[in-house]
Amino acid sequence: MLVEIFDVEHGACALATCDDQTRLMLDCGQNGLTGWRPGNYLYDRGITTLDMLAVTNYDEDHVAGLPNLYDRNINIKWLLRNKSVTSHTINELKSEDGMGAGIAKLVDAIDNVFTGDASVTPQPTFAGMKKQVFYNSYPTFEDENNLSMVVHLNCNGKGIMFPGDIERAGWLKLLEGENFRQALRDTTVLVASHHGRESGCCEEIFEYCKPFYVIISDKGYMYDTQKTIPFYRRFTKSGPFRNETRNVLTTRKDGLITFSFSPDSWGPF
Repeated sequence: MLVEIFDVEHGACALATCDDQTRLMLDCGQNGLTGWRPGNYLYDRGITTLDMLAVTNYDEDHVAGLPNLYDRNINIKWLLRNKSVTSHTINELKSEDGMGAGIAKLVDAIDNVFTGDASVTPQPTFAGMKKQVFYNSYPTFEDENNLSMVVHLNCNGKGIMFPGDIERAGWLKLLEGENFRQALRDTTVLVASHHGRESGCCEEIFEYCKPFYVIISDKGYMYDTQKTIPFYRRFTKSGPFRNETRNVLTTRKDGLITFSFSPDSWGPF
């Protein structure tokens, strides 16, 4: 199976294509500089269905490409999200800074499309992949970042974790759970929280998590808080990547990053 992590500048979008060609998209950001859109990407490859869309964070950069998915008539069978946050709460959270087109489309989908339950529409079975989700509940946390949904995928025995934009306080709360600590132990590839910002760093998770690679999805350096590569390098084992030995990969430098996971081997390219 393949996991593609796309270059969407300061945003997030990844696609897991399983051994039976079922597909899970994790966030649906887009690239304003290159014009890359998730719906166009799928459409151009003859893909008309996403078996599941997982939204890890209720900020625009994680869902800016959602209108494009609908414009391209991509059938989204299941929406996975932090369900402790209602559409009404999302509206309240966005009342101060305003709501972008992606979040508005998400709220509409929550209210008018994804209103059923698993007894009516069972979650898909992804061949070769097992999925776990963890999140803090509203109103224990009242900010979008610490309400991020952390998604852990076991891909033919290797773990990759997508933590949204969770910050240190949210990490520490999740660390209270043994299931979450075990998911960290089972993580081979960690996507850096909050696009590699300092606010997403939490040294305590690395008491359990010993990844080979950390992936940062972000555009070029704009803030000092982005310069966390040395922090993450301390906790990674490293491995081969495009004829080099690397431990921190970034979409701003490396572009599209793809991992292949089979029962016998795994690695990035």
